Amino acid sequence: MNINISSEIGVLKGVIVHSPGREVSLVNPNIKEDLLFDDIIFENDARFEHIDMLKIFSAAMPDDGEIFEIMDMAEEVFQSEDVRAEFIEVMIKELPFENIHIIEKELIRLEPKKLVRFVAEGTLEDQIFNLHPAPNLLFTRDLAAVAGDSVILSRAAKEARAREFLLMRTIVHYHPLFDSVKKKAITVGGHQTIEGGDVLVVSDDIVLIGMSERTSFSGLMGVAEQLLNHGVEHVVAVDIPKQRSSMHLDTIFTFADENECVAFPPSIEEKENNVVDLFKNGEGVQCRQCKSLKQTLEELTGKEFTFIKCGGENRIDQFREQWTDGANLFALAPGVVVGYGRNTKTFEALVSHGYKHMNQYEFIEEFENKDLDPQKDRKIAISFEGHELCRGRGGARCMTMPVSRIG
Repeated sequence: MNINISSEIGVLKGVIVHSPGREVSLVNPNIKEDLLFDDIIFENDARFEHIDMLKIFSAAMPDDGEIFEIMDMAEEVFQSEDVRAEFIEVMIKELPFENIHIIEKELIRLEPKKLVRFVAEGTLEDQIFNLHPAPNLLFTRDLAAVAGDSVILSRAAKEARAREFLLMRTIVHYHPLFDSVKKKAITVGGHQTIEGGDVLVVSDDIVLIGMSERTSFSGLMGVAEQLLNHGVEHVVAVDIPKQRSSMHLDTIFTFADENECVAFPPSIEEKENNVVDLFKNGEGVQCRQCKSLKQTLEELTGKEFTFIKCGGENRIDQFREQWTDGANLFALAPGVVVGYGRNTKTFEALVSHGYKHMNQYEFIEEFENKDLDPQKDRKIAISFEGHELCRGRGGARCMTMPVSRIG
């Protein structure tokens, strides 16, 4: 598979996901905030909802498209004894707060499947030693981001997610899917942080990066410089509120079509002078302050953009539906997006802009036995049930890490 993402809305061909497993059932309500959850999730329903979402993907993707389960990929790379040993060594070194060195010998003896389970669940059979589970593995988006033919390896801002990010790093280095790009992997070090939810690919030439609660200024600048050295012409830095409700740029802004986006007005349309255009001039990186995100996109692309309001026109609806990921839509193809059905006002806003609203069952029935034609089948907004999934505070885009798109 050709690892390449040249836009947010190209036809989806390859994507990495994780359907919720036992790790979400191991979340103790007393420590849910430490694990970055606002509520506890019922595993069975969340898993069924996630699988239903993947059925939508399968119906929309081309015949040679593929959905990759991150746990399966990890198990595949852990077939190598050397890779397992290296991963355990890196965990011990980079996560000293976990005291994993105490069980190093036990981990080395684990077969691949059990080591993967340990990473997700934090438990070992017949061992008193336990770590906190990793319920956020559901949100594969944050672990890495493909921009063009470069892969950005994220660095976690929160200790609760550190094991997941190390797992993704190992997969990129050793899974054959990434053979063509692993040598060009973009990384940050030290105390720099960046997470994939803050990276949005506009085109081959333009990448947006949010400076958020989870992506530091130094992390953003480090990745921006490397992207500019890899052929990207503009990295647009967007300063967003540093708060839980808008933890990443994609929680308040996503692309629906070539020049249509869904935006949370208070944090996007009503903000000014919070955007900086970074570009190379000679040997160094130059910057230009911009008035707004919309104006910047229009200047750089030469296209007029429409920002569709998350939650519609009513202020309370905007805040309520941003809270339940109304702005966190995921594009399956140009003008074909999927999101939580509970965000009814956002779907009404999409309909008012010419989109046809289909629920998951209607879409699957129509497209599971026929190809989605990107030229004809446009302006479709697909809703699916996610009442349990949304408790984890992430929508369809958060739960997906695309590795390949067409166009």
